[in-house]
Amino acid sequence: VAKINPQAPLDKVCVLSCGISTGLGASINVAKPPKGSTVAIFGLGAVGLAAAEGARIAGASRIIGVDLNPSRFEEARMFGCTEFVNPKDHSKPVQEVLAEMTNGGVDRSVECTGNINAMIQAFECVHDGWGVAVLVGVPHKDAEFKTHPMNFLNERTLKGTFFGNYKPRTDLPNVVELYMKKELEVEKFITHSVPFAEIN
Repeated sequence: VAKINPQAPLDKVCVLSCGISTGLGASINVAKPPKGSTVAIFGLGAVGLAAAEGARIAGASRIIGVDLNPSRFEEARMFGCTEFVNPKDHSKPVQEVLAEMTNGGVDRSVECTGNINAMIQAFECVHDGWGVAVLVGVPHKDAEFKTHPMNFLNERTLKGTFFGNYKPRTDLPNVVELYMKKELEVEKFITHSVPFAEIN
């Protein structure tokens, strides 16, 4: 149980209890994109959109959304995405596409799909020397992460996170305050409000 601002509307802030905080924290707490940096977000579901929102709040200047479903692109602009890549539109691996777009690689990437190939791509698309990739999605239990050791020797960093490195009891009240101060727009994440009687 987390004690939050009693003024906060529960029908809005309830969505902070899982995916939104996970994506937001993956960007703000773990990837920590510097102001003006370039961030790639793999997967534009709720968690990925929250990761884009986190990158926007942190001050990233380019936020590149990567998804196989182009119908998600327009909505993702509301969460800070500035450009999009659909891997199906390219004959070369998406990490090469991103490296070409960004003069050698993105500064940060956040993977929100749980697909092992996307995880590898998210790591391999970050820039040598300072790039940081953050894995958020949960992979299949038999999945294996394979990459060339040079990717580590070239000073790329790979991190994982659970719940965006937020400690629920102490940190969730601060996420609620971000919403109360209008820095985090929770309403963007809510598509429908349904009474209990109408829930299957």
